Amino acid sequence: MFLSMNTRKNLAAVALGKRKADVIIQNGVLVNVHSKELLHQKEIAITDGCIAFIGDCSHLTGEETTVLDAKNRYITPGLMDGHMHVESTMLTVTEFAKAVIKEGTTSIFMDPHEIANVFGLEGVKWMHEEGQQLPLRVFTTVPSCVPSADTLEDAGAELLPQEIEESLQWKDVAGLGEVMNFPGVVHGEEKMMKEIEATIKAGKAVTGHIPADDPKLLQAYIASGVTSCHETVTREQAIEKVRLGMHLMIREGSAWQDVKQLAPVITEDQLPTENMSLITDDVYPQTLAADGHLNYVVRKAIQESVDPVTALQLATINVANYFGYGNQLGSLAPGKYADLLFIDDLEKVEPSTVMINGEIIFDEEKYQVDFPAYTYPEKAKQSVKVKEPLRPEDFLTRTTKHHTAKVNVIHALENNARTEKYKASLPVENGVIRPDVKQDITRLSCIERHYQSGEISNAFVHGFHINKGAVASTVAHDSHNLLVMGADEGDMAFAANEIIKRGGGMIVVENGKILAEVPLPIAGLMSDQPVEKVTEQVQELEKAWTELGCTLHAPFMTFSLIALPVIPSLRITNRGLADVDTFSLIPLEVD
Repeated sequence: MFLSMNTRKNLAAVALGKRKADVIIQNGVLVNVHSKELLHQKEIAITDGCIAFIGDCSHLTGEETTVLDAKNRYITPGLMDGHMHVESTMLTVTEFAKAVIKEGTTSIFMDPHEIANVFGLEGVKWMHEEGQQLPLRVFTTVPSCVPSADTLEDAGAELLPQEIEESLQWKDVAGLGEVMNFPGVVHGEEKMMKEIEATIKAGKAVTGHIPADDPKLLQAYIASGVTSCHETVTREQAIEKVRLGMHLMIREGSAWQDVKQLAPVITEDQLPTENMSLITDDVYPQTLAADGHLNYVVRKAIQESVDPVTALQLATINVANYFGYGNQLGSLAPGKYADLLFIDDLEKVEPSTVMINGEIIFDEEKYQVDFPAYTYPEKAKQSVKVKEPLRPEDFLTRTTKHHTAKVNVIHALENNARTEKYKASLPVENGVIRPDVKQDITRLSCIERHYQSGEISNAFVHGFHINKGAVASTVAHDSHNLLVMGADEGDMAFAANEIIKRGGGMIVVENGKILAEVPLPIAGLMSDQPVEKVTEQVQELEKAWTELGCTLHAPFMTFSLIALPVIPSLRITNRGLADVDTFSLIPLEVD
């Protein structure tokens, strides 16, 4: 995106007083994210959707000029989310835009690697095209790791370096999506290095994802060309990354909440903030409905004693600068697009008016524009392909041991993307290893759902506190095979088969009855329903998890990451148990 020569000529003409403005905003308090000042009685002149002049604009008012009274509200740049996955909201890009523009988000940098793992570059193009027709500015970072770990799992597609190089030339593609395969990067894997090289040659950002603490790994990763990371969870990690010149993305999503731990690097360590930003990563619809979007993250930072203007910098100009759009977006200055918010209280960050491209999009508690419809092809709704219906015996784990068997168990952590390795002795009955509710150990299975291979891996998980029934989901980062977990194998089979019938989604069952479900027919990841309906369904789903005994916050999000073999330490994939620390498959039973 670039301002045309004619637009720049028109902006200069307005600034010189040779031409009248299209819109003038009066009586506001301008929040300057460059100088960190609050500027009173500064009027803003807008022409061709961009800011032309800031100051006394009385001489720029013509017969056709629209004059807006800010009524002493703060005027801030629109918020920019530098890393997020629309698919995690379970909404289409259009429905997501309806949910977040009113909260002050005017630009997103989405990484559609979830749909890419199901439909490849074709799926990325669907979401990218949908985003291009919306009032929300939708930038795409091309998924880098599809599949995320091809030696450990099977996804529905693969993105090759030449495809990534091609898509980097699409309009409003801003860079390479989070490079999760950090072992491949640091050890010079050809595929990863070609992707990074193509992105650097295109002059675009290489966004990162490295949860490892090893300083050698981190510095090798940075030296390989990756420039940011959102997997920072401790103050010490944050300081080290900032010292090494890495852009620090501070995450606050529905389940992964890092602002409280990382805010002290700003408030106490007094590190410069120019190379930091606030992002959401993964947000569920009920979070959008209850708390907001990026404005909630800014508000959370302020609550952790970050100065309000600094917090706004982290969600505006810093994001724009990182992706190379700082000369067009991210602040209120001449030559920038007029993406701005009217806010009554700078600490609450609840906009009453949202303007994008110089046009009022949201005002008086309602949208002032229509959102165009986007229709996904029928192919998008045919993504769950299994060899045959699941049977209860498919979920049984057999052994040659008698009485007890010692097994590797995945230990799920609340509000944390990581897992821990756990070992347990489980009872054996008739050659079958049984789960143990008293130890909080439940059956866990992953079924390949892209190629009808019939491949199923069975394991055990600790930490969900499920003591009856079963849950199933086709949201299983990042390959999105079919995940099933339960205390009863009959319910596990029932849950899996019901999800298959619906073409994907999430479900909770007990005694052969559906307690709650969220159908996700688009790639098995996104709903075709409005945000209000999806929010209601997810709320019912969360209640149903508690009926099975689960006490975790946002358990379905934690569950959806149990199959992600790029975040330590132990995961399940369709091929078996994946030890992320060694990047290898390990046996279920401990010898």
